[in-house]
Amino acid sequence: VFGTTFVVSLSGALAPGPLTLVTARLALRRGFWTGPAIAAGHGLLELGVVVALAAGLRHVADNDAFVVPIALFGGVILLWMGEELLRSAPNARFELGPDVAISGDPRPRAGLLAALTGGDETLTLMRSRGALLVAVAAGTVVSVSNPYWSLWWASIGADYLRRALDAGPAGVPVFYVSHVLADVVWLSFIAFVLASGRRVVTTGLYQGLLAIFGVLLLALGVMSIVTGVRELG
Repeated sequence: VFGTTFVVSLSGALAPGPLTLVTARLALRRGFWTGPAIAAGHGLLELGVVVALAAGLRHVADNDAFVVPIALFGGVILLWMGEELLRSAPNARFELGPDVAISGDPRPRAGLLAALTGGDETLTLMRSRGALLVAVAAGTVVSVSNPYWSLWWASIGADYLRRALDAGPAGVPVFYVSHVLADVVWLSFIAFVLASGRRVVTTGLYQGLLAIFGVLLLALGVMSIVTGVRELG
């Protein structure tokens, strides 16, 4: 549960998206601790999701009418994510500097980014009370406003949470810790790179990571679909 959840979650974090961009923007202005703070806001939101989903899934986890479509749907989404990572890997760039250029993000949110980085008067007042609280709020707001986040939980998240329930009493806590840890590791790393001014990820390394995780997602997607097909039998 821990290993597969971490791989799937880190794969999603590696793909350029709103949460990575917000972390980069805030880390440039407020330092390293904005990364863990944004991950904390993201994790608090997901704690509620995990508790709610787990409570509902307990009653249908052994029902084939539920298991089969979730496994198949989750597998298809994993295959799609894997294909997207492999397709984008050859042309991906990882350049975190003053302009925060992270290529491949198809869903920019300029208005939200401007608000979170000082363009909104309300958030400017919040910033005076504590930059970390702003970062925590940013992690929550950006997550819930991202439609891909909802899609992930409706497919992959539900499928892996069902597997965690099957693993026993410790399954759900392990699933949650592993999932959140992936976000903490990645967002903290982004903040560290920007706060320290170090260039520790080359374009080639970043492209290689995307390709490796793309292959892993394809493998996990196939496994999920096979599980669903077996349940049909």
